[in-house]
Amino acid sequence: MAVRLLKNTGLQVVIAMIIGVLTGIALGKDASMFAPLGDLFIHLITMLVVPLIAVAIISGAAGLGNSSSAGRMGALTLCFFLVSSAIAVGLALLLGELLHPGVGVDLSQSLSNEYADKGNVPGFWDTILGMVPTNIFAALSQANILQILVFCMFFGLALTRVDKTRVAPLLNGLQTVMDAFIWMIKVVMYLAPIGVFGLMADAVGTFGFGVLESVSRLVGVYFVGLLIFGLVVYPLIVRFCSDLSLKVFFSRMKKPQIVALSTASSMATLPINMEVAEKELGLSNETCSFVLPLGATINMAGNAIYYGLAAVFFAQVFGVDLSLGAYGAIIFTATIGAIGQAGVPGPSFLVVAVLIAAGIPTEGLPLLIALDRIFDMTRTALNVTGDVVGAAVVDKWGRKNA
Repeated sequence: MAVRLLKNTGLQVVIAMIIGVLTGIALGKDASMFAPLGDLFIHLITMLVVPLIAVAIISGAAGLGNSSSAGRMGALTLCFFLVSSAIAVGLALLLGELLHPGVGVDLSQSLSNEYADKGNVPGFWDTILGMVPTNIFAALSQANILQILVFCMFFGLALTRVDKTRVAPLLNGLQTVMDAFIWMIKVVMYLAPIGVFGLMADAVGTFGFGVLESVSRLVGVYFVGLLIFGLVVYPLIVRFCSDLSLKVFFSRMKKPQIVALSTASSMATLPINMEVAEKELGLSNETCSFVLPLGATINMAGNAIYYGLAAVFFAQVFGVDLSLGAYGAIIFTATIGAIGQAGVPGPSFLVVAVLIAAGIPTEGLPLLIALDRIFDMTRTALNVTGDVVGAAVVDKWGRKNA
């Protein structure tokens, strides 16, 4: 029994996280010597994710069978992700106003204005033009996920208009390539415990837990928001808007949630998410290939909670009274701005845009940037859960009469 448990990758990752945390505490900044282990793991995953997404989107869009079905599924998918993100921001603002995480907090030791120039929000046409690649090969080499998604969906839909006998060999080939990529990522995932150990040791050793003291209330309220969304909002959607059993859903989602928590990357978790959604939850291949890669890029409910709470937190710290217009600016910027944000670990500078849009000072941001790894791990676990919830909803309603 013990041997079988130790062979469980999820358990190995959890053990590696604990050992990494203890190592970071014991060695302090010297724990950065283990950072290359984590960097290597992330590089291996990132190496495979971009081509996997390209193949999955083309295969998924082409496999829908006709453009009207694809259009219905695409519209429902986008609507689900946008609405859920907006609800997440609204929940964050409500919790922030009820629990006051920023009242009485002194950030005088963390004040800096180095992030004030990073909050420029692109205009409507800049956003639209930025989604369309002028050179798909450049987009692939630069890992511009949103441009890759747009081109691959367009190409996949074009394949539905080609004679089925002519396109069938290509679709079979795409599925073969996709299976090969998934096998490669499974092999890379054997290194997950080592990579997670390196990531956690470096993060804890570099920042420690002392930095949490000044923002402990924000962290607490943030976790409350994640738990409400993950244990109340999403379960209600699964129960009433999908064909999945709640018990089965949560039992199967443990594996991708652990991977998301350890890597802080929706993209790195995508292959595991696709495998669980299709093979263990029984969702269709067409839906999973279409919705999950899209969700890994634009479904950011966990990020939306973070942006909303950060805005309220700094408004309370600096004594800024938020107007109804400011709340609207926060919801709009956090919801729309998250679209196209790469699902990879790293600092979330979009929060700067949210603060500037609402007229809130940005001087205290370095403190949150230092804690970004902690926030990133937990919100990614919620994001990947939401991706599968969205796929379950689309699988039931988007494919009806398809």
